[in-house]
Amino acid sequence: MLHRLGALLAATTITLAGWAGAAQAQVVTPSPAPTPTVACPPVLPLTGSVAGTTQTSVTVRYSMIGPPCGYVLPVTVTLFASLADAQQWRDPVAAAVSGPERYGDVTLDGLVPDTEYWFRFSDGEGRRDVYTVGGPARTLPVAGCVASAVVDAAWAGGFVGTVTVRNIGNEPIDGWRVSWQWPGDERIQAVWGGEAASDGASVVVRNVDYNGTVAPDGTATFGLLVATSRSGVVVTPACSA
Repeated sequence: MLHRLGALLAATTITLAGWAGAAQAQVVTPSPAPTPTVACPPVLPLTGSVAGTTQTSVTVRYSMIGPPCGYVLPVTVTLFASLADAQQWRDPVAAAVSGPERYGDVTLDGLVPDTEYWFRFSDGEGRRDVYTVGGPARTLPVAGCVASAVVDAAWAGGFVGTVTVRNIGNEPIDGWRVSWQWPGDERIQAVWGGEAASDGASVVVRNVDYNGTVAPDGTATFGLLVATSRSGVVVTPACSA
């Protein structure tokens, strides 16, 4: 009897040991999931072009790809006075920061008229874009004119005067217009070197064929014979080109 009980206990021990071994064999440690590979598009992460210029500003249009393939907003646009300076990020002359959009316009002000500029980009973490060197973007030249008037001779009942038009721009002007307001009862009796039109106290004089083109810092003139009951007439003419 004791012999049979011992054999039975031994068989049970073997069975339990086998079950434990099988349980241990079934424990599997999961392997870490592979990190997905991001396929970046075959384009530059940040591109730009000149959207417009004025006499004192340049507007740059940009388009940016975000992380992980691109940069972090906002975009900083930096201007340089030469291509060599832009390539080396040397001596910037102006900088401006974009809004939160991944594409848009950035305007840089306070520039010199009729001057070329180049631009570079950097992102919100200060990383400099290594691909794009944009430009040149040339600001517009100064254009326009000023006018001044002098009385050459006066008498009771009228005067003769000369108006001088000066081109203050960097480019020739092709046609000018001078206007002013009379302070009293003044009336133009004759004009030479210009074509005059009046509407009450308002006067406009335009160039004639031979004096409409004025070189930079050049001048054109016209003369007036004016009737008036006043003395010491002063006018402040305005010029546009």
